[in-house]
Amino acid sequence: MAEEKKRTRRANGESAIYYGKDERWHARVPMGYKDDGTPYRRHLTRPTRKELVDEVRRLEKQRDEGSARQPGKPWTVEKWLLHWVENIAKPTVSENTYDGYEVAVRVHLVPGIGKHRLDRLEPEHLESLYRRMQKNGARKAGTAHQAHRTARTALGEAVRRGHAAKNAAALAKPPRMEEDETEVEPYSVDEVQRLLLEANKRRNSARWMLALALGLRQGETLGLRWSDVDLNNEYLKLRRNRLRPRYKHGCPEASPCGRAAAGYCPDKEQVRRETKNTKSRAGRRAVPLPGPLVAMLRSHAEAQARERKTAGDLWGESDYVFTKRLGGPLSPNTDYHDWKRLLEDAQVRDGRLHDARHTAATVLMLLGVPDRVIDQIMGWEPGTSARMRARYLHVPDVMLKDVARKIADAIWGSPDTPEAPAVDKNQDNES
Repeated sequence: MAEEKKRTRRANGESAIYYGKDERWHARVPMGYKDDGTPYRRHLTRPTRKELVDEVRRLEKQRDEGSARQPGKPWTVEKWLLHWVENIAKPTVSENTYDGYEVAVRVHLVPGIGKHRLDRLEPEHLESLYRRMQKNGARKAGTAHQAHRTARTALGEAVRRGHAAKNAAALAKPPRMEEDETEVEPYSVDEVQRLLLEANKRRNSARWMLALALGLRQGETLGLRWSDVDLNNEYLKLRRNRLRPRYKHGCPEASPCGRAAAGYCPDKEQVRRETKNTKSRAGRRAVPLPGPLVAMLRSHAEAQARERKTAGDLWGESDYVFTKRLGGPLSPNTDYHDWKRLLEDAQVRDGRLHDARHTAATVLMLLGVPDRVIDQIMGWEPGTSARMRARYLHVPDVMLKDVARKIADAIWGSPDTPEAPAVDKNQDNES
């Protein structure tokens, strides 16, 4: 066969090179770029030019759709998940999102499906994992759902990069999530008042008023700085969230402290930033301050100034509204335990710290505050506000009884209304 070359250009600018050699037809097909940024091509050989053109077109279609697999040793699911969570997800998502991904990968996905080849993973492999996770009630459906969402995101990225032809998690069916039959019951006005009476005996008492009266999230309250508070104009701005601290050992390897958890190391080092900006525009909001809360915050500022003066050089300077006794931001874990002790000392039924947010939202509804204003105070996005109101606004029994009484009055009449004479609908009215 005579030496022959022909270059065929495609609309996207990529080109394949055809040539005949040794009685066969050959082609070099540009397929994109490797992970390190270098280009790569596929070399094809077929006995006839027609067969070669058909195969080139098939590969080009896979390349353009993003479903072509890169050359080299195939990825295992374990190798891809570990690479994805540390090198792709971690730099681009929030710390809390990364924590959820990392736990799902390390605890569930790698032990469950890690040995499979990435390009051969099937939906049935994932569905089998979800069943094993829930076997004998060992895991809740929500845990399997978290693993499913993580796998779907990680495998979707593998498909976009050409490491797999399909997203098995997008095809797999996660376990059915049953609605929680336990309805959140907001604290009553009497319970709120008892909590506030007890809170007034403690440091940082205004912290609990912000939760019960305005529904601020824990991270929003602990991340609040004095520069965000305008007591003269009676409002505050929410811009950031306090993150849960994470530590690493600071003790030398030659003389380890012997503590398994880095948080208990005497020389521990903080490896996570203290706060992060709110992730949505709705979360960055101005919230009005009721008069009594303004007074509480003024009193709190004076108490904090006295603590700073007493501590002297030991005070950890910061602009946080709520601090530890020697300054510095409060730990979310410490704040949680303070809430539990507050409930116990006030002799109020146990509940989550987040239940205070449900209470505040319900009070706003009972006061007749317009939905748009409730959405701003609570920090709900316009597209999801209706769903969030359905979750957070609870109709108390007293209100239901009042509605039932009004229905009874409208249909059956008030008990004080004289009973109307019965009418025989079948009577003969002819004269």
